[in-house]
Amino acid sequence: MNDTRPTRPVLDVWCELQCPDCDRAMADLRALRERYGDALEIRLRHFPLDKHRHSYAAAQAAEEAYAQGRGDEYAGAVLARAGELGKRGEELLLEVARELGLDAEEMDTALIDGRHLLIVDADQAEGRAIGVTGTPTYVIGGERLDGGKSQEGLRERIEEIADRLLA
Repeated sequence: MNDTRPTRPVLDVWCELQCPDCDRAMADLRALRERYGDALEIRLRHFPLDKHRHSYAAAQAAEEAYAQGRGDEYAGAVLARAGELGKRGEELLLEVARELGLDAEEMDTALIDGRHLLIVDADQAEGRAIGVTGTPTYVIGGERLDGGKSQEGLRERIEEIADRLLA
């Protein structure tokens, strides 16, 4: 049987959990989730930057948090402490997991065994392939919007595209 239901539009957000601009972008993502609910799929994609030495581990930790059912909440909590992540690294990642009631021991094991490396690497490779160079970068309806330079007006632009795609 063919499924003829239209697929909902997707907003991909290339993000790095040690990026202060990505922390500021979270407020826009919350507003977009409120406005569109399930009509718009918002996906956090990993794009760890070399200049932030704990961003790769943070991306893997976020994937483990998704596996434990609390990925968006975890990513937001880590982003809110991005400056602290730069100083404390994996210690902070495990602390945030404990604070959210996640299995921090399992998270530690995931960071050691690298079970989420392929997801992080695939996101980063896809981002590079479409021209992502910094974070946050948004892609919706085939249009790439760079939030690393300025967040100014981006939510409104995303809403215009989403409204058009949902019409």
